[in-house]
Amino acid sequence: MRDNDHAKEVVAHWKSHHHKVVFTNGCFDIMHYGHLRMLADARSLGDKLIVGLNSGQSVKRLKGEHRPINDELTRIYMLASLEMVNAVIVFEEDTPLSLITHLEPNVLVKGGDWQPKDIVGSEVVLAKGGEVKSLPFVNGYSTTNIEQKIWNRKV
Repeated sequence: MRDNDHAKEVVAHWKSHHHKVVFTNGCFDIMHYGHLRMLADARSLGDKLIVGLNSGQSVKRLKGEHRPINDELTRIYMLASLEMVNAVIVFEEDTPLSLITHLEPNVLVKGGDWQPKDIVGSEVVLAKGGEVKSLPFVNGYSTTNIEQKIWNRKV
């Protein structure tokens, strides 16, 4: 989804059917076990999982000119094809704060070493009576590690 208003309608529909809506976000450039584990754990916290995906330009600003490795369409389809993901919405900003404010999920989740109080949008979700969770980081898995492995490999 690219339309925030449509995404809000979808989330409102889910909530009207008493579904607990979980939101997480990221670049999801090269999908790996750490991503998959975090997404599965995030989904287990509710009934529906919506993933905010950094746009290609947003990834470039955050990670550098050499990223993203996979184009936006590929990243959207990789996420959307996962059983645990119910919706993907692309955002252009460097953080998903405005998207989180617009969607008002019941649960906000990040993986890795984020403390709940430091997760972007935590104050918005908590103010609406929601929950903010930091899921365990899976050591040894990152797009940067995969990228370095590829570049250092001798063929």
